[in-house]
Amino acid sequence: MPSEKTVTVQVEGGKARPGPPLGPMLSQLGLNVKQVVDEINEKTKQFEGMTIPVKIIIDTKTKKYRIEVGIPTTTALLLKAVGAKEPPGDPMHQKIGDLPIEKIIEIALQKKPQLLSKTLKAAVKTILGSARSIGITVDGKDPKQVTREIEEGLYDAVLAKYEEEWEKEEE
Repeated sequence: MPSEKTVTVQVEGGKARPGPPLGPMLSQLGLNVKQVVDEINEKTKQFEGMTIPVKIIIDTKTKKYRIEVGIPTTTALLLKAVGAKEPPGDPMHQKIGDLPIEKIIEIALQKKPQLLSKTLKAAVKTILGSARSIGITVDGKDPKQVTREIEEGLYDAVLAKYEEEWEKEEE
């Protein structure tokens, strides 16, 4: 009989706290709360300011555990990249920032495990759609135009630089 229990929590990157609901849940399972919280904070600090799903998988017999950090939403990653707290009310007319295509590619690479895209090009177009929907321009242009330019091959050289990383096997 498996003796694993999974605890799933939403934490702000690098700011998990030993208080409720996490602390009591972990101590009930016989874990060192401070140690687990410190490890969660270490693993999530790169997502500071964003809410991230975190799974703690505990072997209830041995008290060994492992922490799996989820990936923030595409919107959260884009907002952080432009330094905005939230999307504007009217993203078609209110722009909250501009990102270089390289940043869009980076976000596509971060989101790869959750995207259904088969190619980096398709993944980048997905991220561009999200950027457009929250009022972010890319290289000073509407993301819809950048998508067309990607289809026309104008960004092939830039995409080629990241292709190898995209092709890497998932862990």
